[in-house]
Amino acid sequence: MDQAHPPGLRDLLDYPLISALLGRRSRRFGLGMEIPDGIFAHKSSQPPSPLSELETMLVTTACGGNTSWHHMLFRAAPYAPRLSNYSAAAGGRTFPSAAGFETSQTFFTDDTGVYVLDTRDAPAWAERGGDGSLDLEAMLEAHRGRVRKLQDARLGVPCEPPFIEPHNTWVVNRPGTLLVIPVGDLSQHVLLALCYYLQNGVVFQDDVNRRPIPGLEAYRDLADVDHPMPLSFLEQWCLGELTSELACSCYAGALLLQAMGLGGWVFNGMDPFAVLGASGDPRAPGLGFRFDTDERWPLPNPTGLAGVMEGFCPPHHPDMRAAVEAVCERKFGPGGPFHPDTPGPWKDSPAVRRAAAAHDERFRACVAMQAQYVFDTFGKFPGTAPSIFCLPYLQAFHLDTEFYDRFFKPGAYLDTHANHMKRWHGGKRP
Repeated sequence: MDQAHPPGLRDLLDYPLISALLGRRSRRFGLGMEIPDGIFAHKSSQPPSPLSELETMLVTTACGGNTSWHHMLFRAAPYAPRLSNYSAAAGGRTFPSAAGFETSQTFFTDDTGVYVLDTRDAPAWAERGGDGSLDLEAMLEAHRGRVRKLQDARLGVPCEPPFIEPHNTWVVNRPGTLLVIPVGDLSQHVLLALCYYLQNGVVFQDDVNRRPIPGLEAYRDLADVDHPMPLSFLEQWCLGELTSELACSCYAGALLLQAMGLGGWVFNGMDPFAVLGASGDPRAPGLGFRFDTDERWPLPNPTGLAGVMEGFCPPHHPDMRAAVEAVCERKFGPGGPFHPDTPGPWKDSPAVRRAAAAHDERFRACVAMQAQYVFDTFGKFPGTAPSIFCLPYLQAFHLDTEFYDRFFKPGAYLDTHANHMKRWHGGKRP
């Protein structure tokens, strides 16, 4: 590691995983913060201290970094010996995703603005070494080029209910904090799941309205149309899968906080509609995602951020057949996981990638029929959940150790926290 880097970065490379796991704790009080009343009433003696550019890149890369090529799934009995073709991205990231769907993006905000770290469809920035390692410094440099600034000010979400839950109003999105917001495209995730289930001979029925999806009888050769599964199960299952993906992203960042000696925690105490910008209140512009309302829906439906993260559904696609074609292009087109020209981690990567069969016309038509029925019936896709979803979040900041020394027994924070300013900033504020 270059001598120009702070010694804290060299410490980070040697920090034990078990220490990060056992040392993980939500540490919520940072420099510049105040609890005005109660048993923990305390006002920091120091002003807010924003993370440095290096610290910000480390945390956001931990949450959403590309970590070379996805290894993919190897086999599925229904169409063996062809390669399993569930996945939608060729690159792997710091967190797992169901069947390699990879539908999320990493947004973040600090005192300087709102940003997106765009790695969802990024090619691997480097091949792994013979021992499986990657160069952290090179990784950070590659990811700097994937950061795009979206707004010039901190995320616009007022620190008050109903936007932020009461126990978080004193601390969330405050000056000096870094707030990481993984956002998932549930519309695309459900489309990929429709493909997955059809590949395994399963189609769906509308259990909400207690009726079958018309036209599926024509696809008896692809699926057991006489025993469809409930649509509500599909959408709940996908929401659970996507939330797990977003939570794993945050947890990866939380482990890094322990190793770096930063305060922060994973939480869900912000209204996701306000965060996305779909609250309908002009005081909460959030990330600025487009949203629609309908008398059939209890809540607004966010669908995408133009040119940044557009959902695989109308109005970002003309209809659900077009969205299915876009999903197939992501999977089988140039740069996709099943295109022979996409590099990979195998000794004969072109042979591996071409071993998967593309979805043919009848397959795509069956998926599109189910998806279009959902959109036509419910007015959106998916029908019973938001098209775009975010939860949970990660916040990071410089810890105020004086607060913990005042109220806690020794051991409330780690040596990395005690020595952070010395090892990362030469004993000075960044």
